[in-house]
Amino acid sequence: MTPQSSISVLGEDECWQLLSSVALGRLVATMGTRLEIFPVNFIVQHRSVLFRTAEGTKLVSSLFNDRVLFEADDHNVVDGWSVIVRGEPHLLESPAEIAEAESGHLLSWIPTVKRRYVRIAPKEISGRRFVFGSAPDDV
Repeated sequence: MTPQSSISVLGEDECWQLLSSVALGRLVATMGTRLEIFPVNFIVQHRSVLFRTAEGTKLVSSLFNDRVLFEADDHNVVDGWSVIVRGEPHLLESPAEIAEAESGHLLSWIPTVKRRYVRIAPKEISGRRFVFGSAPDDV
């Protein structure tokens, strides 16, 4: 196996399918000039990323940006993948938006009150699949 054959670029449909198969990802946003990264549980709903949060730094940092990154990945002993969504975060406020979000049954992992829903509207999605193996011999 060559290094080139051990990495493949994923199509958009496969990226969304893989994102839908996991529940934990990472939100990357900026606070001023500082990058922040937050682990979040999420769902994919209508080809967007939806997460819940409480008041605080995660909510503020995601909403004071017109661009965020979201990354999720998974692996086993044979291969792994990583998907990145570049998009725009939106706080859901209308009763219709909140009802739609709640239909996804996105539950908090820890016993905290998380009343805010944020949807990341994708501008771009990309992904890679990695096939694991031993390092090639130096020639």
